[in-house]
Amino acid sequence: MTAGVIQVAAWQQYPWLRAGFSTRLGGLSDAYGVRELNLGWTSEDPPSTVAANRKLFVDQVVTDGPDAEFAAELVTIRQVHANTIQVVRRGQPLATPEGKAVLEGDGLITAERGLLLGVQTADCTPVLIADTRTHAVGTFHAGWRGTVARIVEHGVAAMAQHFGSHPSDMVAAIGPAIRQCCFAVGEDVRDRFEAEFAYAPELFTTVSGQLYADLHAANRRQLLDAGVPPHAITVIAECSACAQTGQSGRKYFSHRAEKGRTGRMMSVIGAFS
Repeated sequence: MTAGVIQVAAWQQYPWLRAGFSTRLGGLSDAYGVRELNLGWTSEDPPSTVAANRKLFVDQVVTDGPDAEFAAELVTIRQVHANTIQVVRRGQPLATPEGKAVLEGDGLITAERGLLLGVQTADCTPVLIADTRTHAVGTFHAGWRGTVARIVEHGVAAMAQHFGSHPSDMVAAIGPAIRQCCFAVGEDVRDRFEAEFAYAPELFTTVSGQLYADLHAANRRQLLDAGVPPHAITVIAECSACAQTGQSGRKYFSHRAEKGRTGRMMSVIGAFS
């Protein structure tokens, strides 16, 4: 079986880099549909099925390239919708025996080879960053709270601090997430953004009296402000809440569209040479 993986076409030029955004397609779970790729330890899905899905997904990501098969260790994080970033090094506790996350926060960065860093989403915005010079990598979970807390800007700064990375050497990808078409918010969310960003008015629109926010644009702007070149940023411009497959089914898991009962996607990145 082939797991549903979206890769960044522009990154094929880096044979050492492995990265991907999952869809809900091509897995073993029946908790939210038929044969779906739920990668989260949700209460409705047996842990053995989730573990098998994760292996399927990781194998698809790390072997889909011009080089020989890589051995990869998946590292995830207990996400808290903030801007805490963990530096991942071998030798520290990274997972429980069952494969569940030990580290807490919303960002992972590493300069270690063979580690596949992952964050989970079901509407929030995933952002992947790679340093093409040092081969350091990072993955970030940017919900609206994490976005207001500037997690992506902090991520770029953390890679510079810990690994000597320069933003001009970085490439970044913003993955599938709930887009402005479906992300209705209240005035309190706009107020939080306006308190932080001078460009906040550009991130919101009103339709029939309802306010909508654009987290893809917000996180792209943070990458630019952090110094990542515009041509080095890829946006996978699909909405997790309304994107459909050719079979008229949902392409992604969406916490909002499915009213909280849903699986999780995963966005991963790692350096292997």
